[in-house]
Amino acid sequence: MKISVFGAGYVGLSLAVTLCTHHSVTLIEIDPNKVQLINDGQYPVNNEAICKHLVGKDYSLSATSESGECVGSDYILIATPTNYDPDTRYFDTSSVDSVIKSIVSISPDSIVVIRSTVPIGYTEKISSQYPDLKILFSPEFLREGNAIQDSLHPSRIVVGSPTTHGRPDKNAEGFAKLMKDSTSDPDSAILLTGSTEAESIKLFSNTYLAMRVAFFNELDSYAELNGLDSKQIIEGVCLDPRIGDYYNNPSFGYGGYCLPKDTKQLLSDYEEIPNSLIQAIVDSNRIRKEFVAEQILRKLGNNHTIGIYRLIMKSKSDNFRESSVIDVIKMLMEKGLRILIYEPLLKKCIPRTELIGNLQQFVTDSDLIVANRIDSIIAPYSDKIYCRDLFQRE
Repeated sequence: MKISVFGAGYVGLSLAVTLCTHHSVTLIEIDPNKVQLINDGQYPVNNEAICKHLVGKDYSLSATSESGECVGSDYILIATPTNYDPDTRYFDTSSVDSVIKSIVSISPDSIVVIRSTVPIGYTEKISSQYPDLKILFSPEFLREGNAIQDSLHPSRIVVGSPTTHGRPDKNAEGFAKLMKDSTSDPDSAILLTGSTEAESIKLFSNTYLAMRVAFFNELDSYAELNGLDSKQIIEGVCLDPRIGDYYNNPSFGYGGYCLPKDTKQLLSDYEEIPNSLIQAIVDSNRIRKEFVAEQILRKLGNNHTIGIYRLIMKSKSDNFRESSVIDVIKMLMEKGLRILIYEPLLKKCIPRTELIGNLQQFVTDSDLIVANRIDSIIAPYSDKIYCRDLFQRE
């Protein structure tokens, strides 16, 4: 089967790698550097996990910047960015719109599957705009840094189709089977829904996860201000099987590709719907970062040099997008402090900060080191570190 995937971010690339051991897959990516890396067998994200998965297997995977290479594909999967626009309070779907428009003219018989996160109701709307195109929406539930593992062992496979008046959609059933046959879990749960329900599943799932992060962060704020052992409280709370011992490690706030934008998009969808919880989840993340900045200033005392250890959103990540520590840095900048940053992945220094490439110099020059997550490199200097990573896990 011929499959084309638009977008070689961690979602599109992981999807392509999962499918390419069973089908012929072409990745279509506008960044020529990514195209070259993929064709050379060096992947821009999740490189180690991808290489481990593909070693010793027959697979068919290539990359190109030419959208015309999708012509004749059985399936065309769209995994392009849909960033949240704070001015419109809406996802920017222009990249998805553009791909669909090109498909109409060059490969109209292909089944189109949107994997990018989109606003609730988008698939119905775009399907009405292009009634002759077969369009599905299938949300992804991948953790950055674990995307290959999550692709091979999905928590569920959800495929939504536009209104079918209650009739089973054969295209949705076919894509669900395609995905299930490419995983390592033959018993993976499949849920076939309407496309608007599938879009809702994505946004409500991520907002619930953000709520959980926010809850344990606020628990940690309470414990820290009252001199209590936050770890003991969390362990005791999470022994209740209804709560569970997972997704409960305090941080400076949720960040990354999905949670910040998805919670804000869902909140905008609640504009005419009574709510307090959805609004509180978004507010809580901002309040937590403000609290962390205040605690850092208290710890710093009369000193004035703060060292920021890593900007990545979490361990095993390679991006800084919506990283909570960056917002904390901005808050600290307002106090006129000297800010040093140790981040091997950072190519260009953040204005009004100093990028330090030598770890020992970074440690020596920092009066207080701030780390969202602890690792073996920085652990020996715990006596001068401010961090809320209690369990050394995500």
